[in-house]
Amino acid sequence: MEIVFVASEMVPFAKTGGLADVIGSLTREIAKDGHRVCVFIPKYKKVTHEPYVLKPVLEEVGVPIGSETETGSVFECAFNELKVFFVGRSEYFDRDGLYGTPMGDYPDNDRRFAFYQRVVLEALKRLKIKPDVIHSHDWQSGLIPVYLKTLYQSDPFFVNSKTVFTVHNLSYQGSFPPDSVPVTGVSWSEFRYERLELYGKMSFLKGGLIYSDLLTTVSERYAQEIQTKEFGCGLEGALAYRKADLYGIVNGIHPADWDPKRDLGLAANFGPRDLLGKRACKEALQNQNHLKHDLEAPLFAFVGRLVPQKGLDLITRVIEDMVASGWQFVLLGTGEEEYHRALRIFGERHPNQIGLNITFDSHMARQIYAGADLLLMPSQFEPCGLGQMISLRYGTIPVVRETGGLADTVQEFNPKTGKGNGFVFSPYAPKDLLNAMRRAAVVYRDQKSWTKLMQNAMACDFSWRVSARRYLDLYERAQRKPLKV
Repeated sequence: MEIVFVASEMVPFAKTGGLADVIGSLTREIAKDGHRVCVFIPKYKKVTHEPYVLKPVLEEVGVPIGSETETGSVFECAFNELKVFFVGRSEYFDRDGLYGTPMGDYPDNDRRFAFYQRVVLEALKRLKIKPDVIHSHDWQSGLIPVYLKTLYQSDPFFVNSKTVFTVHNLSYQGSFPPDSVPVTGVSWSEFRYERLELYGKMSFLKGGLIYSDLLTTVSERYAQEIQTKEFGCGLEGALAYRKADLYGIVNGIHPADWDPKRDLGLAANFGPRDLLGKRACKEALQNQNHLKHDLEAPLFAFVGRLVPQKGLDLITRVIEDMVASGWQFVLLGTGEEEYHRALRIFGERHPNQIGLNITFDSHMARQIYAGADLLLMPSQFEPCGLGQMISLRYGTIPVVRETGGLADTVQEFNPKTGKGNGFVFSPYAPKDLLNAMRRAAVVYRDQKSWTKLMQNAMACDFSWRVSARRYLDLYERAQRKPLKV
């Protein structure tokens, strides 16, 4: 098949979150199966300054934006088995941030990403790339299915092209005032509740949900959750309407990228049959964070954004209990300033038990995944989550809330049966998180049970190979299924 991915970010070119990792990994797995895969992303300022050779392939691609015609260029870069194309227009994409500044989103994001999507479709025609499937991701490419079913409906070039749309996080919806409708070029007749209108605004994300042939999200549990009022973010009605076409496919990781037996950045290597190196990694992590040398104390960790979604309010409310229990805690991440301040107070108060890294540091992240005993992921909601998959590879046991992809990938460990790979709690409350941590600490003190748990964790297979096969099945299903709008 000829498969085109349209997304707003991709590792290693531009990244703000997990979407970039998915596009960088899933595309490679699909291409390995012999399919022709290309990716379109915007040519951001960051991409311009990275050491990649971008070759111009199209100049002066003109597309209507509102009442004007605006032009952009398309560049190409060979990347592994893929062709990656970059849509360039300096006034839109030559900026420090991808979507905004610390003060908020760019006010012209509707124009920026409408332009990007129109150029993608025009570029496909001019480059003679005739897609069997166009796979769009999140609101920044949610209009691709809309355009194909409206403006390009009678275009013979796309007559056999089908669409798959993936929601990575439903809370980011790309909603804009009604005057964005003429900017995008779609008819005012599309601005109604059954189509693009969402609480008086035009939603790019809703466009993808309504017009795509098939829909996916990044875990089976999250696919169920977003059809409820609690997690639906106002789109539960649209998702219930499309539930027969909605699939949950958990994200994956590349095992070779996260392998404690071969990871050169660790203090020592280890594997499920030789866990001694894990102790050396814990000692190194304690040294790096100026913690007391204590291999008997459970070392909990957190890696991620310091925002409410990730359960930071729960963590800050159990830190004193952690300290009182004699446990240790290491944190890595940045986010909201209120959490920065609160965590620094705890760190100053308990320097021998709490190590803070309020920054982005990929090297430290590896040290934590390898050296910690347990990883905390008490999220309010979590569409998929990659941290728990990575930590399992390193025998670092996840403590998670039962939601989204966390519920799909982590099962409570039972010391009697020896089954399970982590610890799970459900009500979003500090006492429930603390109880799960206490259960973990009890098992940690039982060396035989803990060794079994680590071996269970490291035996888990969350490779992209499995998930890519499911996506390929959906692409074939999409080709057979016409969309009725």
